[in-house]
Amino acid sequence: MDWNHYRFRSLWTLPVPPATVYGVLERPEDYPRWWRQVREVTRLDDTTGVIRIRSVLPYDITLTAREVRRDPAAGVLETALSGDIEGWARWTVTPRGAGSLARYDQVVSVHKPLLRRLAVPGRPLFRANHALMMRSGRRGLLGHLRAV
Repeated sequence: MDWNHYRFRSLWTLPVPPATVYGVLERPEDYPRWWRQVREVTRLDDTTGVIRIRSVLPYDITLTAREVRRDPAAGVLETALSGDIEGWARWTVTPRGAGSLARYDQVVSVHKPLLRRLAVPGRPLFRANHALMMRSGRRGLLGHLRAV
């Protein structure tokens, strides 16, 4: 087992139409407004940006995200990730009842030296940290959608 390799999936049921959710998720430069763990997003060009993230644990993750797929009809936003973590992340937004389901999938390997050194004892904490960040993101998005 590679202790520095992670697969994550989060499912967010949201009470608004998929097009509305997709419209918010396709603007990562706005994430810091509603997702407090996304500390900073700096656009480099139309498809690439640098993102700094920090959840509960006392470390930042900085990564470059490059858009590889933007498909509004399918509700898919996918990025290639490099930097402190490397891999990919994908949002898939679909109808669910009167609202939508935002599914987040991420497959990454950790490259940040501190996290690699702490891979075995820290793995449960890193997974919990990610889960807390995703839960907070859902709450933040719900609040943002109510205000829009």
